[in-house]
Amino acid sequence: MFDALLVANRGEIARRVIRTARRLGVRAIAVHSEADADLPFVTEADEAVCVGPANPAQSYRNVEAILAAARSTGAQAIHPGYGFLSENADFARTVEESGLIWVGPGADAISAMGDKINARNLMAAAGVPVAPGTTEPAADLDAAVTAAAEIGYPVMVKAAAGGGGMGMGVATDETALRTEYDKVRAFAERMFGDGSVLIERYFPRVRHVEVQILGLADGRVVALGERECSVQRRNQKLVEESPSPAVSPELRSRFLAAAVRAGEAVGYRNAGTVECLLDPATQEFFFLEMNTRLQVEHPVTEYVYGVDLVEEQLRVAAGLAPTFDPDALTPRGHAIELRINAEDPKRFLPGPGAIRTWVEPSGEGVRVDSGYVEGNTVTPFYDSLLAKLIVSGATREEAIERARAAVARFEIAGPKCNLPFFAELLENPEFRSGDYDTGIVGRMR
Repeated sequence: MFDALLVANRGEIARRVIRTARRLGVRAIAVHSEADADLPFVTEADEAVCVGPANPAQSYRNVEAILAAARSTGAQAIHPGYGFLSENADFARTVEESGLIWVGPGADAISAMGDKINARNLMAAAGVPVAPGTTEPAADLDAAVTAAAEIGYPVMVKAAAGGGGMGMGVATDETALRTEYDKVRAFAERMFGDGSVLIERYFPRVRHVEVQILGLADGRVVALGERECSVQRRNQKLVEESPSPAVSPELRSRFLAAAVRAGEAVGYRNAGTVECLLDPATQEFFFLEMNTRLQVEHPVTEYVYGVDLVEEQLRVAAGLAPTFDPDALTPRGHAIELRINAEDPKRFLPGPGAIRTWVEPSGEGVRVDSGYVEGNTVTPFYDSLLAKLIVSGATREEAIERARAAVARFEIAGPKCNLPFFAELLENPEFRSGDYDTGIVGRMR
């Protein structure tokens, strides 16, 4: 194992990686913006370096500043967390060319999966099911109209270079398609610097199910179960659970096999996630995208499989064998994660502010991965995630009851907070039954 790790991220994920690094005896180095100087991840690191002002482009996405921090502190490896530079193939390549260890998949795998159309085509060639859709970007509006007519309405209009639920729109007819195409293309050019758009079949009632994969140092790719991610607002996740209440043993076997094929197709190493859409009526599933990084929701897999995924990431990067037997992966119990965000619980609009009160719940089967403490200020410069409340139990029912109790005990005052939404969701008959889909939040509102 290397001796010093620089964490090129912030908030709860930086704090999470630092915790495991220090447990393993690895010196943990934080980089931070001027706006984040007093956050817990900075004070808990063995060493911290300010890399610029609040604007992420001048700090957390500032490649030169991050590499300079690595050199000045003697870091041997860089963990990118999620977001920011985590899926930037050029950054991964630059890190390795600088003689540092990149804690993530190779740059070629990141690049291959970063373009949604290229990823779809690669997966189809590998035998992974993909939804009907374009095999190349829709060059203009006429091409999009032609493709949609062949695929059949409704269709999803997606930014080829997008991710994280951003850059997508649904069109139920040609009139709507013309509006959504222009909207998505403009958004993609502004956000991703690439206006390429793909068209694919849209399923009105669908579940979002993903599989955690880990490419080991010896070249094998293993799957550590699936996660249900269908509680979403604006195509972005709010709740994840494992195992999925919609997945039977037979379907799980198909999911995991497809995810392993997906990883093998790009020579995948380290942690990644294969995201799919599941049609609950037919039990068919289709490849959506591969996230070439550690996911926000990785803790539910950690609970169910009894592994520390960050430790496994570090071990793979160091060329070491995993702590578990890849041939004897056995899930146990059930886990649920709630994303506690600084946002209005009704409209989900961001609501930053100073934290006057912060009291975390605790107890059996309760874990909180937080980025803040009382006295910190939530600024408008970054993602609204405050903390992740993760609960586990022997059964889904027990996990839900522990979640209800934990939400009731979690106290946050100052910024807006979506805790009231979770209190409502955990009482919702549709969610409690397990028979829900990506439209559940809309039906609650």
